[in-house]
Amino acid sequence: MRRCGGYAFAVTMDKLRRYATPGVIVGALGVGVILLALGAAALFFWMPPMLAANEPAELALTIIPGLTSTPQPPTSTPPPASTPTATISPLLPGEMGVGSYVQVVNTGVGLNIRSAPSTSGDVEFLGYDSEVFIVRDGPVEADGFTWWYLVTPVDETRAGWAAASYLEVVANP
Repeated sequence: MRRCGGYAFAVTMDKLRRYATPGVIVGALGVGVILLALGAAALFFWMPPMLAANEPAELALTIIPGLTSTPQPPTSTPPPASTPTATISPLLPGEMGVGSYVQVVNTGVGLNIRSAPSTSGDVEFLGYDSEVFIVRDGPVEADGFTWWYLVTPVDETRAGWAAASYLEVVANP
């Protein structure tokens, strides 16, 4: 006889045999299988997909139509006189600079793209290895790194500062 919470109860084989009928056992197994199937279906339909550490992110391609020219009405005012501006020498092959295409390399887990050219700048997003960007500004020297302002070619809103140590110049894709 066992005691549980002040109550005495006896577990005997006769009492267990009375409830361990084939119908009860099959019914319990059936309920277990149904609950297991419902749990698996819930995980499959309601869990967001997760990327493995070495799996690249799925890329989406957005086709943006080109600019169209709108005819301008003739004006009676002469065009403004041009003023001399500084000329920018063209980049040599393999040289990083404004207008060059670069890709993220040798990070293993991705490169923090920041809001400011500093290790204290907020991380805007993560650039994965082999992801290509266009250099729009820089270089800026800060915190022991050379920083370049990068923009994703297909999404102008994905932009920020990245350390040149993890960038490599690539041909115009």
